[in-house]
Amino acid sequence: MSSIIIIYSTTDGHTREICSQLIKVIEQQGEQATMVEIDEVASIDLAAFDKIVIGASIRYGKHDKKVYRLIEKNQQLLESRANAFFSVNVVARKPEKRQPDTNPYLKKFLKEISWQPKNLAVFAGKIDYPMYSFWDRNIIRLIMWMTKGPTDPAATIDFTDWKQVDDFARFICDM
Repeated sequence: MSSIIIIYSTTDGHTREICSQLIKVIEQQGEQATMVEIDEVASIDLAAFDKIVIGASIRYGKHDKKVYRLIEKNQQLLESRANAFFSVNVVARKPEKRQPDTNPYLKKFLKEISWQPKNLAVFAGKIDYPMYSFWDRNIIRLIMWMTKGPTDPAATIDFTDWKQVDDFARFICDM
């Protein structure tokens, strides 16, 4: 049995939901898994884990700067372990932008870091207009209007393919 840590960065909580599902499936496979929010990583001994997975959401086209710092600080350790990175973004709602090699945000991110994760995934995110601030709701609606996405300000739409998440969890176990 291997020990797995999943470190996540989330904007509105959906990446945390995805990580919770990953943990559930990993534990069903008989593996040990720990989920840690990126702000809590400093108190964790990452070297104690056999596999390291990092998941991060996109907001306004960017991953949180904390993700970049985490990778820079721990690159040598990441490279010495089985590892994976996944991005959560709403552009992945489109089938042609759902793969690591076709998702513009993941491709851009990989060019900006020197670590090259051994395994990659992209998950479509969630739009939850009612929970957003006035500013975010209207900016996201504008972006969705420009990209032919949903714009109803009362809508909550989860684009995540949960089977894809489950499959990735099983893949993590096999890394």
